[in-house]
Amino acid sequence: MAENIYQKLARHLDELPAGYPGTETGVELRILERLFLPEEAELALHTSLIPEEAKVIARRAGLGVEETERRLQEMAHKGLIFSIEFPKRPALYMASQYAVGIWEYQVENLDVGLIHDMNEYLPTFVNLDTWKKAPQLRTIPVGRSLEASLQVMTYEKAESLIPGIKKIRVVPCICRREHKMVGEGCDRPEETCLVFGMGAYYYERRGIGREIDVDECLEILQLADKSALVLQPNNAKKLNNLCCCCGCCCQVLIHLKKHPRPAEIVSTPFIAVYNAETCQSCGVCVDRCQMDAIIMENDKVNLNQDRCIGCGLCVSTCPTGSLRLVRKPDDQQPRIPSDAMESYIRLGRARGKLGPAQMAKMSIKSRWDRWLAGHGKK
Repeated sequence: MAENIYQKLARHLDELPAGYPGTETGVELRILERLFLPEEAELALHTSLIPEEAKVIARRAGLGVEETERRLQEMAHKGLIFSIEFPKRPALYMASQYAVGIWEYQVENLDVGLIHDMNEYLPTFVNLDTWKKAPQLRTIPVGRSLEASLQVMTYEKAESLIPGIKKIRVVPCICRREHKMVGEGCDRPEETCLVFGMGAYYYERRGIGREIDVDECLEILQLADKSALVLQPNNAKKLNNLCCCCGCCCQVLIHLKKHPRPAEIVSTPFIAVYNAETCQSCGVCVDRCQMDAIIMENDKVNLNQDRCIGCGLCVSTCPTGSLRLVRKPDDQQPRIPSDAMESYIRLGRARGKLGPAQMAKMSIKSRWDRWLAGHGKK
């Protein structure tokens, strides 16, 4: 049987770094049918990880440039592809992977049916073996948990990364929003997801979230600590986004908690240590831990380091200083990609995609198509 357009789109998305695996129930196709019109699905097939002008994509799709530009603009506004737009320059368009990507872009377009389909699909979509090799997010500690004597790299502390960023936008957390819409979740603040740079401009064009300055951004980080939210930026030294996550709603943490040893899976340079002699067993750390790494047994605190992801939430409010963060041994230190593209390539290769030959082919094809489009060739 010939593939329909949504099957082709699913296969196209599966070639992107994060993948889009198939299921026996076909829920992944139902999701695409909810999000994409057939003509949008068809046009999405002609986008790639390389940002390109509408005229290049139009040539591939066999459409007029003006019609292609109109459709691409609509698709970018719906969060189906990513656009890069600057004044006095042609807009550039590129494919978005499903997650992190298209799903998060639907924060203002959610409905109960889409949420139920997503929850059905997540156990298939999330692959912790791949995550261990090339995570999309990493964990950094809340600022108050870092002792002055602890060696901390600039990219390991949010308060060091943010001051130099010029464009910042705060948007609703899709995880807490979708849980609330189906009567679940928690009452932690929703307006906590931070987006920077080109991503912030993208959300601005779509009218999602609001622009904030560095001072308010730092206040949100303080709110995250107060609300026991784990800081999870994109897995790169250059900050593109920073999620403030709870263990009851965040789909990443929910799936990590199902693993017996989350400490082996996450990208984190630190781990908590515990001094039983000074602990007063107040239980504050038990309530704040989002990974069930700390429990109370026989009125005594018990820290399971196999479950610790080094977020520092237990450390920042320990009244006796009985919990602190230490740096993991050198052979357990994660290697952090320099930027988003390096992170994408690592993720793709962990899935058997985006090898050198594939990357070269994609680049050559894009350059050739740009030349043809620029010279009016069919």
